[in-house]
Amino acid sequence: MRSRPLRLPTIGIAAIAAAIAWSPAAPAQQSPQPAASKSPASKAAPAPAPKRDLTGVWQLKGTGSAESAVPEADMPPMTPWAKVRYDAEKPGYGTRAGSDGNDPILQCDPIGFPRIMYMPLPMEFIQVPGRVVQFFEREHEYRTIWTDGRSLPQDPDPTWFGYAVGHWEGDDTLVVESAGYNDRTWLAPTGFPHSEDMHISERIRRVDSDTIQYQITITDPKSYTRPAVGPQRIYQRRPGAELGELPCVWSEENSFAKRIREPAAGKPAK
Repeated sequence: MRSRPLRLPTIGIAAIAAAIAWSPAAPAQQSPQPAASKSPASKAAPAPAPKRDLTGVWQLKGTGSAESAVPEADMPPMTPWAKVRYDAEKPGYGTRAGSDGNDPILQCDPIGFPRIMYMPLPMEFIQVPGRVVQFFEREHEYRTIWTDGRSLPQDPDPTWFGYAVGHWEGDDTLVVESAGYNDRTWLAPTGFPHSEDMHISERIRRVDSDTIQYQITITDPKSYTRPAVGPQRIYQRRPGAELGELPCVWSEENSFAKRIREPAAGKPAK
């Protein structure tokens, strides 16, 4: 089971980190300060962002459950090609959830990009000359963003995580363009498809030492009548965190699915 035994410690670490981050406020509540004076320790401002540096472990600030690049209500109209694909999908989550879903991740296929960006699990940015590497706890996958000045290939071979190139805009924003995705993944847990023509633009802005603002635009004329623009998301740095190992192991995934679908021993199936 790639996620069942390990997500709880991951979320637990995040909760502990949040509690530690807010703990300096407790003394101020026990010993109220005059209205005109506030303890500087109660809300210490984050340090400035280092220049052109995303290094660190980060996690999406959200509800603690999987989210979508673009909320379902904000998705643009689908083309007839995409609608056929969408109607054939059987999600296991969200507004269209049902039994015996065909979500690719339930088959131990890679979750793909950009969906992996919206999981409630950490990722790490690692920078080396000429590239930025994203390493994801989910599935132990990685993605390379080339920053050595190269252009996107004209006809890249389709892959799960595409081909990405980036450049710095000022000292705080990495602008990324990517293409070359296969069409075997979904954009969201509810089954929104995409084609191999999908192009993704990202703006990754490090606001300060602890905060990244993330914006995504998905352009896929074969699937949607206009670009899908995601809302701005926030990623928070997790100092000292280390990524766990969460590969998908089909034998374990299949065993888990079998256990939860079979009635408990001695109880008739409903």
